[in-house]
Amino acid sequence: MDLNALRDGNFSQLSDAITDWEKMTKDLATVKKDAHDHLKAKADRANWAGVNAQVSREFIDKTAEEFTDAHTQADSITNILKDTYGELVGYRNQLNDAISRAQGKNITVIDTGKGSFEVMPSTRPDWASDPSGNKGAADQKDVDATRDEIQRILSKATTSDKTAADALRMLVDQAKYGFSGAHYDNRDEAAKSLADADRMAKILAKDPHKVTNTELASLNKMLAEHKNDPLFAEEFARKVGPKKVLTFWAGIADPYQGTYDPARAAQAKQLQKNLGTTIGLATLSDSDKMQSWEKQMIKLGPDQLGTDDASDPTGYAVMSNLMRFGDYDDQFLNDYGDHLLAYDKKVNGQGINLWVNNANQSDLNYWGAKNDRGRDPMTGFLQALGHNPDASAQFFAQPGGTGATVDKSSELNDHLKYLTEQRVWTSDASFDGNHGYVAGRDALGHALEAATTGYSYDATTAQVTAGGDRRTAAAAGVMEQVAYLYGSSEDGPKLLHDQPELADSLGKMGGAYIDDIDYDLSGVGDYEKDAGTFPAQYEGRANFTQQGAINFLSVLGQNEDSHRAVTAAQNLYTLSSLSTHPPTSDADIEHAHSALTTEAVARGILDHSRVEQVKQTYQDDADAANASLSRSGDWIKLGTGVIVGAGVAAIPLPGSTAAAVFIAPIAAGTAGEALKTFIGHEIDSGLSGDQQDPSEKGQVASAQFYSRGEGQLGKDYQTYVQGNAHAAEVAKRQGWSQDIVNAYNDGSAESSHRGRAPYKG
Repeated sequence: MDLNALRDGNFSQLSDAITDWEKMTKDLATVKKDAHDHLKAKADRANWAGVNAQVSREFIDKTAEEFTDAHTQADSITNILKDTYGELVGYRNQLNDAISRAQGKNITVIDTGKGSFEVMPSTRPDWASDPSGNKGAADQKDVDATRDEIQRILSKATTSDKTAADALRMLVDQAKYGFSGAHYDNRDEAAKSLADADRMAKILAKDPHKVTNTELASLNKMLAEHKNDPLFAEEFARKVGPKKVLTFWAGIADPYQGTYDPARAAQAKQLQKNLGTTIGLATLSDSDKMQSWEKQMIKLGPDQLGTDDASDPTGYAVMSNLMRFGDYDDQFLNDYGDHLLAYDKKVNGQGINLWVNNANQSDLNYWGAKNDRGRDPMTGFLQALGHNPDASAQFFAQPGGTGATVDKSSELNDHLKYLTEQRVWTSDASFDGNHGYVAGRDALGHALEAATTGYSYDATTAQVTAGGDRRTAAAAGVMEQVAYLYGSSEDGPKLLHDQPELADSLGKMGGAYIDDIDYDLSGVGDYEKDAGTFPAQYEGRANFTQQGAINFLSVLGQNEDSHRAVTAAQNLYTLSSLSTHPPTSDADIEHAHSALTTEAVARGILDHSRVEQVKQTYQDDADAANASLSRSGDWIKLGTGVIVGAGVAAIPLPGSTAAAVFIAPIAAGTAGEALKTFIGHEIDSGLSGDQQDPSEKGQVASAQFYSRGEGQLGKDYQTYVQGNAHAAEVAKRQGWSQDIVNAYNDGSAESSHRGRAPYKG
């Protein structure tokens, strides 16, 4: 900053700008509050269906969030401008005071332009004739001290001005459309983010083998502290550069460099997560520099990095392991995935696998490494999709031109067909891992879960219950493909049995769409479907067709994991439907009848499929068959920890972490007391039945299994009519008991039109 620019600085325009921004921030705070308290709150409470339930509510939610971001950005800009204004005025006063004191000491300060200045002793003509010999000139020490003081003031002012400009520019560039959600209380905070990023980038500029454990700990600490800081993330990524990100992680991750150090391995594990999260946040920026960064990263994908570390891996191998963590830009993930799959198709085959082979000792993954060494880049990429639902829905989007539903292979997404039907998958387990397990297929299941549910595959109960139903027409388009691929395609049952790692994910996906499945089961063929009992919960609901729904359920029933997940979701959805239609009117009673009989059909298909598959699989081992059926019959226990939110319920999976949940739609908008009563009654009844006959565990024959299923349906029926004489009378007169039994037996019928035959291998 030039001396005269600060000395004569007129900051009135900056002051006026601050006043305008303060008013803007205040006005946006009001609009933000109105948007959330009135617009969004009313939309959340509205009992909408069809288009309004999805399009209007989603638009209102996004609008409300945009107002929030607008207020956040305005507040950040105001804070930075105010802080900078105060600092520059302060530095101007300090400069003028220093110059004034210098003049009193006969010192002259001159601006020489382009950021430079000169400090010299003052001279006057009469000093030459001073008889005392005192020329009046300043002491050189005072001249030097004045120069140093002014330099310090100008340097601070320059820093204040530049860092404010950098922060403001990056804030504005973060989003080409809309507003940045980054918030800073003052210029110092924004400047610190950029300075911290620059300091951490210097660590990555080093030879990774010369980086100490202390430096790694410092890097981890700083990345974790700034995990939600967009300016830090972008500055860090840009300063490090794409290739150095890759070579640094390859060097840190390589366990074969020197002596194995447990402390360093622990830091490396955290760095994989923290570095991936930070890079992901950086990709969310719309700035031109980050767009260029992303293109460079993708270009590095197929080439080896030219390093001695980790078997000189390709860019894909390294980046895919970092992107296992974090929220990445949807378009970047799709561009990256398109290029990765195109390259993978060239090198994947039955012979020596390019990624997983004895020569490749890259070991770039520290999370679950026993069964997933991270050598196959497809695994990490699919895990990234599993954490980024919108990107995954885009990656597996239903092709254009598809009819009312997916009913032929040509209507499947090319990526989905390749990954499920064509790609050769190889176990990437370590020496002491499970070599029958393929981590990549499990990751594929996670990606499809995210695409179809709108949630990260490992979303927590709190996230699900607060977020509500996130299904969209695009998500349903992916689900239709999955249902056809595993249900109705010629090799559907074979795919499930050849890919056991996907079974739990398929069950969770089926459970998440049980309302749409029930709707398809409720008609006469594909006609006269019951939209009153099974209304669309979102625009563009999935259409499986009745036979497609039957086929999909029959395949899901063949596997223990998928059977229990979709059965639990079915029962919960039926209970919520009964709660939504209390026995207070004949119309509601009729809806309840439809809900109960449709559940019976679905349960019959699932249970029949389970029994027949167990007979086929364990035909020579009755004890194993009975034990398998017993485990399948324990699905009711999944309901013990169910938490109901807005339009969905989160069902925890036993034996897993708190984050391991699956999502089931509920007919009611929220969990009213009636629904809670239904759920509590059913869970208590189911568990008490198990406790009364513990010997049943491991000794359930198929007849008993069917009897147990029929009994559970009877409990649902009893729960509805109990305590209401009119409902009980109507149900008795109309023969509900027999209707439910017939529906369950119809679903359990062995006739081929009810679904797919058991897989024979």
